[in-house]
Amino acid sequence: MNPQALRLDHARALLREAGVALPPPASANDWTEIQAIIDGLCELSARDPLTGLPNRRAFLGRLTQELDRSSRAGEMALLLMIDIDHFKSVNDRYGHLAGDAVLRAVARLLSEQVRPMDTVARLGGEEFGVVFPHCGPTFGALLAERLRAAVAATVMPLPDGQATLQVTVSIGGAYSPAWVRSSVEHWMERADRQLYEAKRQGRNRVCIEPVPVNEVSPEEKDLLFAWHDASGYMIDAADAV
Repeated sequence: MNPQALRLDHARALLREAGVALPPPASANDWTEIQAIIDGLCELSARDPLTGLPNRRAFLGRLTQELDRSSRAGEMALLLMIDIDHFKSVNDRYGHLAGDAVLRAVARLLSEQVRPMDTVARLGGEEFGVVFPHCGPTFGALLAERLRAAVAATVMPLPDGQATLQVTVSIGGAYSPAWVRSSVEHWMERADRQLYEAKRQGRNRVCIEPVPVNEVSPEEKDLLFAWHDASGYMIDAADAV
C-alpha cells in the first residue's frame, strides 16, 4: 500500500474526529481535497483540543500583532492572564473528568463575555489568556471584572449528573505600551505579576497594572512613521542615530 495514502487516511481521520468537514475526493490525486486537509491540519494545530480555544502558540501570534499595532498606531490593548483558583483540589476531589468539565465551562463563559474582535485562549493547565484590542484604561477594568463575575456566578454541573460546582478565577492584566517597541514575553510577564498579586490578595479578584505614561510628542509620532528604509521596513530608533 502507498505510504502517502496511509498518511492521508490518518489525516482525514484526525480531522473527522475534530469535526472538520472535508470535501469528498474527486480522484486519488485531488488537490482540492489535499489543500482542504492541509488547511484543516493548520487550523487543528492552533486549537486546544479540550476547549476548542486557540492554543498558546496561536495566542502568542495574536499578541505579536497587537504589540505591533500599539507601537505603530498608539492603540493600546489589554492582556489578561486568568487562572482558576484551587483547580488542583477539583481534580483531587472529583477526578480529572470533572476537571476537564470545569475547564470547558470556564472556556465557554469567557468566550461568551468578549467581543468578536477579542481573543480567548487556553495557555495550558488551568490558565487562560484574553487580549482586548483597542482597549484603554476606561473600560479595561470593567471588562476584566465582568469575566471574573461571570465565572463566580455560574453553577457548573459535573459529569456524574448529580454534583455541581462553583469555581472562581484570579485575573492579572497589563496594557500594551503605546508608541513603544516591546516584546510578547515582557508583556506577559507584566500581566503575570498582576495575576500573582491577585492571588496574594486572596484570589477571586482582578489586579491590573497602572497604565504606563509615555510622553510622545506629535513630532516624535511623525518620526515613528517616517523611519522606513527603501524596502518599507521600520527602522529602530537606535539604528537611526
